[in-house]
Amino acid sequence: MATTKTHIGNFKFENCFMNAAGVYCYDRNELEQVINSAAGTFVTKTATLQSRPGNPEPRYHDTALGSINSMGLPNLGFDYYLDYLLELQKTHPDRTFFFSLVGMSTEDTHALLKKVQESDFNGITELNLSCPNVPGKPQIAYDLETTEKLLTDIFSYFKKPLGVKLPPYFDIVHFDQAAAVFNKFPLSFINCVNSIGNGLVIEDESVVIKPKNGFGGIGGEYIKPTALANVHAFYKRLNPSIKIIGTGGVLTGQDAFEHILCGASMVQIGTTLHKEGPAAFERITNELKAIMDKKGYKTIEDFRGKLKYL
Repeated sequence: MATTKTHIGNFKFENCFMNAAGVYCYDRNELEQVINSAAGTFVTKTATLQSRPGNPEPRYHDTALGSINSMGLPNLGFDYYLDYLLELQKTHPDRTFFFSLVGMSTEDTHALLKKVQESDFNGITELNLSCPNVPGKPQIAYDLETTEKLLTDIFSYFKKPLGVKLPPYFDIVHFDQAAAVFNKFPLSFINCVNSIGNGLVIEDESVVIKPKNGFGGIGGEYIKPTALANVHAFYKRLNPSIKIIGTGGVLTGQDAFEHILCGASMVQIGTTLHKEGPAAFERITNELKAIMDKKGYKTIEDFRGKLKYL
């Protein structure tokens, strides 16, 4: 029988699937539902230093091919998630979880990561360099000079496992330039991709979400080709020690298979999880295993990154 076990660095996971930050991760109740599902782990809601109410509602809308959102980082604050993660280290000592963070300024980012460094948290930290839905704040990862300086400063004091959540890149030269920056640092992983920023969905002559006059991040089925391209482009360019988490457009086991084929070591589920709930993990896991059984693959390493070209 095929197994979907995986690893990032020295951390092992029973299943390669997890939630995407922002979905089923706002509070303990939602995170516990993911813990008790077939998912291998979870990532917390992206936390800021202080709690945030986020953007005005409606700020999320399901569409036929995915979703649009402009959440604005609603979260319960750094301390809430850290306290919960430290509890889980006692109750689930054999499991590893991801702590997602974003600073509203460079100073905030360093304050957050220094708190993690000084804490007893022994999981994996994800720094979100790609939040597209905070009015007035650009995506850091599109400014590679700023990104390099930020990571240089971070790794001068941060010694725990750290990865970065990235927006989609759309130009081959940007893949080259971004990979050249990331390869300078001991990153545990990169996560490709966050939603495609600033899309617009219209129904009956009106936008469907309130913030930013309807502009928001596009997720779901729409973005799979972009996500796969980013996963594979970075798989071909990054040091092998930097693993890739594939995120975007995972509705079925086939979608997940393609993410792994492009080079992903783990796969996150966002829009589909929002629409179906945590039962989606078991369904998609079983679908992936069925594909692996049919093709004779025992582990995801048997086909990870082995995309064929014409």
